[in-house]
Order: sequence, then C-alpha cells, then structure tokens
Amino acid sequence: MAIAIVVALVLVAVLFVLRSLRNPEIPWFAVSEIVPAEVGENMVGPIQRTVDGRAEQPVFFDFSRGSVVDNVDPYGWDLEISRFNIRSNGGEGFIGNGGILDLGEVEFTSVQTLPEEGYQQNNKERDITNIAIDRWYNYSWINHLLTPKANIFAIRTADSRYAFIEILSYYCAGAQAGCLTFRYYYQGDGSTNF
Repeated sequence: MAIAIVVALVLVAVLFVLRSLRNPEIPWFAVSEIVPAEVGENMVGPIQRTVDGRAEQPVFFDFSRGSVVDNVDPYGWDLEISRFNIRSNGGEGFIGNGGILDLGEVEFTSVQTLPEEGYQQNNKERDITNIAIDRWYNYSWINHLLTPKANIFAIRTADSRYAFIEILSYYCAGAQAGCLTFRYYYQGDGSTNF
C-alpha cells in the first residue's frame, strides 16, 4: 500500500514538472491608440481596448470618451488601472460616484440590463482597492501567469452612467505583463438598459 502511494506521488510530481516546462499560449494585444472622442448620450459597444498599465503611475480610462485620458479632472475618468489593480472613481478619497459590481460568469452578449444598486466603491482596508474586481484573475503557480476569470463586471461611472466589461488579457506585445485588454458596452443616456 505504501509503495503504491509513493509511486502515485512520484507520478504526480513528474506530471507537475512536465506541465511547468511547457510554453503556455499567452494571449496579448497591441496597446490601443489614445484618441478620446465624446460619445454623448449614445450607447456604444462592443468596443475593445488595451490599456498600458505598466508604468509606475496609474492610467485613467473614461468610458464617455472611450479612451485613456491624460488631463484628468475629478469626474473625467471612470477606471484607474495600474498593472493588475483596477479601481473605480468612487469611494473614500475619490470625487466621483463610481462603483463596480461583479455579475459573475454570464455571457457577455447576454447582458441587457444592469442593476442600479449593489456597486462597490473603493475602500482603504489594505491599499486602496475595489473588492468587487480585486480578484478578476486566476494566478498560475506553475507558470506565474494571470488569466482572466470569465466574469462580467458592471461599472457605474463617476457621473452615474453605466457600462459593463469583460477582461480578455493582461499581456501586451512580447507577452509583457501589465496591459489590460477588455471589451465593453457603455450607455451614455444614464439608463441601465443595453
């Protein structure tokens, strides 16, 4: 009996090592051009963007302009992205009314209406974080890669409009970590209907 257990453990260890030596397929995307263009009260989507969050300073994404924005006024951004950290423009220390709600594993194209309540704003328990999207990824101890979960996240923007996103990748050209690729719909009229 003891020999069988030892043999089973050795086989598991060998399989673990062999699997860790494989080169994984890493989906990556080119960083999106920064071209803010106001969409007004229109609904837009699906739109895909890749935001370069590799720098030490966070970058800011605004759904109403569909782009990363440079000159950031208090209500002029909705998501703050810094490597794998994502925050909304809302909560203690933030001006906006933004928040995030994890809708779970639902089909991206099946979302037609978003809830009006239940959005989590940022908090300062550890670092400033948004617990609704804090663990948007699975981490592999074998190859140390981040893989997006299949969850859809509803976003209440800084000015109380709505969007929803699906995170597609965390890598940019050359499989460099820190570029967040997501696709989204944004409703500019302030309703929760898509």
